[in-house]
Amino acid sequence: MNTQAFRRTLHHSGNYNRRGFGRANEVASTLENAYQCDLIQQIRANSDKLTQGRLTIHLAEAFGFCWGVERAVAMAYETRRHFPKERIWITNEIIHNPSVNRHLRQMGVLFVPILEGRKDFSAVEQGDVVILPAFGATVDEMQLLNQRQCTIVDTTCPWVSKVWSAVERHKKRDFTSIIHGKVKHEETLATSSFAGTYLVVLNLEEARVVCDYILSGGDREAFLERFKNACSPGFDPDSDLVRLGVANQTTMLKTETEAIGRLFEQTLLRRYGPPSLKEHFLAFNTICDATQERQDAMFSLVEEKLDLMVVIGGYNSSNTTHLQEIAMERGILSLHIDAPERIGPGNAIEHKPLGQSLERLSPFLPEGEITVGVTSGASTPDRVVGETICALFEIANDSFSDGADHRPLH
Repeated sequence: MNTQAFRRTLHHSGNYNRRGFGRANEVASTLENAYQCDLIQQIRANSDKLTQGRLTIHLAEAFGFCWGVERAVAMAYETRRHFPKERIWITNEIIHNPSVNRHLRQMGVLFVPILEGRKDFSAVEQGDVVILPAFGATVDEMQLLNQRQCTIVDTTCPWVSKVWSAVERHKKRDFTSIIHGKVKHEETLATSSFAGTYLVVLNLEEARVVCDYILSGGDREAFLERFKNACSPGFDPDSDLVRLGVANQTTMLKTETEAIGRLFEQTLLRRYGPPSLKEHFLAFNTICDATQERQDAMFSLVEEKLDLMVVIGGYNSSNTTHLQEIAMERGILSLHIDAPERIGPGNAIEHKPLGQSLERLSPFLPEGEITVGVTSGASTPDRVVGETICALFEIANDSFSDGADHRPLH
């Protein structure tokens, strides 16, 4: 399928909108009240640090809502304002943050249900309004909604669209797209739907498996079994690993994406020689600036003397888990929570260790003076971060109050 042509046709459709409805000013105060936090601004003005009693909080220089997320959330609020009576759906979570999605549900926005691992669009009818989330949507989903003559509000992050354009260029030149991402993540599912032949690799380890096969061959059936859920239909490692283009899920760890790109370039250089490299390897910079900024800020923060790191964000947020990984690699105890309510009385916290189920840790703040680093994923509002910091001060000092209203979002 010519996905570029489909995108052009869709973008010129009278039922398609990706620029909002000119109601930004009408929803600005609602968004500010729901997601902004005076305490965060105070800490920012104090060189990203605040000490109360025995606890010092050290914020990352960059964290929380990125431009793409702010745009998606604002467009969703505008859509509700513009269509006060119509049924409005979202094909998935607007972003990976529970409080934001909860707010939208409270506004009467419906979420396309998932039945047996697949989205069920059966209840979406002609004339309904459907929001595509910041991660985007697959080509099949967009075709279905277009055929039903739904009003499509596309909040896809421009950085994600940039990756789609990259894999479309791979396809046009008969290159296989190597996508660094998580197979079941909504963004990677969308990106692979715009690709031709593709293979998804989760990490550098999987990339090495692929590169070893390129250089030395191996057990074809074992290779296909390992990547059976991560490749395009009919994928053949003997013929489809000759001409490769590299792309990525925008929220992956930047340093790993870069390492994977270098590995494939060096592998194809060894296999085919310098004069032929351009015939076998393509790479475009598809690393999101905001993701890079937050990861760079985390690398700086973990150089400080920290007793503990608290990472705030949805448990299904890829960029948040990568921030957690950075602290763990430095040997810093890193606790990932999705909401301030995870911090409870009795110096207890309910957190999610990397790749594991929720655990309860008590006590989690040690005695004496303590410095806690705090950061959050790109889908986490400042208000959630501020409420988390208040909860930490209350646990450490029993009676912290900044005078602001930090009522729970739940």
